[in-house]
Amino acid sequence: MRVPGDAQHAERWAVIGDTQHLPGYCLLLYAGRANHLTDLPRAERALFLLDLSLLGEAVQTACGKHDEQLRRLNYEVLGNSWEYLHGHIHPRYEWEPPHLLRGPVWRYGQERTAPEHALGSRHDSLRQDIKQALTGVLAEAYDYD
Repeated sequence: MRVPGDAQHAERWAVIGDTQHLPGYCLLLYAGRANHLTDLPRAERALFLLDLSLLGEAVQTACGKHDEQLRRLNYEVLGNSWEYLHGHIHPRYEWEPPHLLRGPVWRYGQERTAPEHALGSRHDSLRQDIKQALTGVLAEAYDYD
């Protein structure tokens, strides 16, 4: 889903992750030229982080509807392996292994990208609920439909 930009601000794109080891994993992609958050003027940084939080709000709503064991969300802006500005939203669940529950999601290692966690048609309902929730959150935040 596109988050609108204007003449002064680049667009942002909300996408569901190719891997769903933690169902609802999403990213916010910045469509302008930026590698680091600090490459942006402060007003644009604030909009990017606001939009990341709005995507998180939608993910929380949809994931809570799909799994009552939703515990919290983790937000990250990394850029270590993909050097374009983007943010991650990782839903975290009570059913996660205890030794991984309290640490960063990256501790899952290769398990995160295992074929059984690939985005597929079984995620269509969750993806649709995230899209619907994000549409409502954006309409409220930016006063548009």
